[in-house]
Amino acid sequence: MTGAKKPHVLVVEDETSLATLLRYNLEREGYKVAEAHDGEEALMLADEDRPDLVVLDWALPQLSGIEVCRRLRSRAETRNLPIIMLTARGEEADRIRGLDTGADDYIVKPFSMSELLARIRAVMRRIRPALADDVIEYGDLIVDRAAHRVRRADRDIHLGPTEFRLLDHLIQHPGRVFSREQLLDAVWGSDVYVEARTVDVHIGRLRKALNIDGLTDPIRTVRSAGYALDDAYMRESERGLRAITNA
Repeated sequence: MTGAKKPHVLVVEDETSLATLLRYNLEREGYKVAEAHDGEEALMLADEDRPDLVVLDWALPQLSGIEVCRRLRSRAETRNLPIIMLTARGEEADRIRGLDTGADDYIVKPFSMSELLARIRAVMRRIRPALADDVIEYGDLIVDRAAHRVRRADRDIHLGPTEFRLLDHLIQHPGRVFSREQLLDAVWGSDVYVEARTVDVHIGRLRKALNIDGLTDPIRTVRSAGYALDDAYMRESERGLRAITNA
């Protein structure tokens, strides 16, 4: 990670082995890491040395992750602190509750470490852009936002401006499904009239450019919903990495 300042991440996780694994991978990515193992300790550490981002488990001793999130959001000094919640709760109602409480993102166990790191980079770019690198990696995809270059499996991929913006948006939100209307707003702008089927055309061009030599298609089509950068593709491209399991 470039830049003089190391982004500071507070990991709040009561399972020691998972906390250690998170610390190891985050430090390897260039982050400064602090650990808390219960909700009270998390609030104390956030006060003592304010982090740039919190990775927060839902099920914690003393105070739940939801309550920690609520209290951080209620304090002026941590009101805008980015929070990514980790949880075994995959139901839509739980996700909505977590996001409504103030979490910036929500990831369900089990998950791959690479996906979590991608989500952290995405939140950093969105909320603390000065801390984020211009180069985004996800599986075998590398997007250099400053140079407007894309590589896959160590090969240059040539994209048009619209396809580049589509990929840039999807790779900043890995695994999330975006409707055609959401992609139109994000890529073309809400004040420009473009038919929804135009998204399909450009997604097709993006797929054609990315799917070199029969590599796995990284774009997932969700019927009646939209498109996502596929986490199944991510798992395949990182075969050697162990998925984190739910305790």
